[in-house]
Amino acid sequence: MPDSLTSPLAKPLQAARAGFRAPGRPLLWMAALAMLGGGVLYARRGQDIVPLADAPVVAGREAARPATAGGAVDTAVARSHARAQPQRAPTPAQQLRDRFERSDDLYRYAQDLLPAMRAGDADATWMYSQVQDYCSSYASSPANYGRDTQAIAGMGLRTSAAMSAARNRVSARCARFSPNDDLSYASILGNRLRAAKAGNLAAEASLLTMDHPLQGDDGYIRDLIERVRNSLDPDAYFALSPRMGITSSGRRDFYGPVSGSQFSELAWQLAACRLGLPCGPNSVLMTNYCANGGICSQDPDQDFDGFVFDAAVPRQGATVLNGLVDSLVGGERTKR
Repeated sequence: MPDSLTSPLAKPLQAARAGFRAPGRPLLWMAALAMLGGGVLYARRGQDIVPLADAPVVAGREAARPATAGGAVDTAVARSHARAQPQRAPTPAQQLRDRFERSDDLYRYAQDLLPAMRAGDADATWMYSQVQDYCSSYASSPANYGRDTQAIAGMGLRTSAAMSAARNRVSARCARFSPNDDLSYASILGNRLRAAKAGNLAAEASLLTMDHPLQGDDGYIRDLIERVRNSLDPDAYFALSPRMGITSSGRRDFYGPVSGSQFSELAWQLAACRLGLPCGPNSVLMTNYCANGGICSQDPDQDFDGFVFDAAVPRQGATVLNGLVDSLVGGERTKR
């Protein structure tokens, strides 16, 4: 499948994976309407290559597969190559992440992080930046965010219900934040810089994807990618994933074999899920895709792994994508 295929979801995807980079209503509406308008993803009967190939997710199941004699791919079979990960006691960093996922009051959670953050704790600073990222679109203007959510719900289109539900979830969890709390891009960048310098690998990876790496030379970037891959740290995998997508197209000799396409970006994200990143139906990951980019599952009980193989990967691509994921979570490292 050629890497040159481009996805009509490119702009909504950018908004979904980094909502704080596109503050304000106009960009949000571009992302929402791109999905709500319908028809942006399609599949042709009898074609081996479909525009779905490079798309991370789509709005509904009905666009997920060409209707072929072989039928739809069983997602359980499609995921059969996933390697079982050993169960380990959660680390303090994982406990912070789990609380972020479960908390109904992210303002309180952020306040609880402040003492450790001020003491220079890398993991607390990274998670504080994650709260800022998650809540920034809401906090910049709660009233406008609410009006936009109501307008989306009133459209009555295929993704309206799911997107408005995701946005309401963000509003409820972020309700105590306001514009005075400074959840700006500059603040997020500053906190990730501090977390990275204090030793948090996910923050260091995120700086690369934000085009502000700790160092700009090629040797450092190669080393960072290798450190992330060897760490098996799910947060670091996910933080690095946008850089391993189409941004690295044409530079596989530099970024490594799992890079250069939307398939590659998905592979890093799926690997993060299989390494322990929360990827369930109401997870931060699923909520961000839907609330910020309109990229929503029509099945409210579907996790990210199931959604990808159900809605984003053509029948011919499931084995390829699983192979990429396996190489990341347990395959032999490629020496460069």
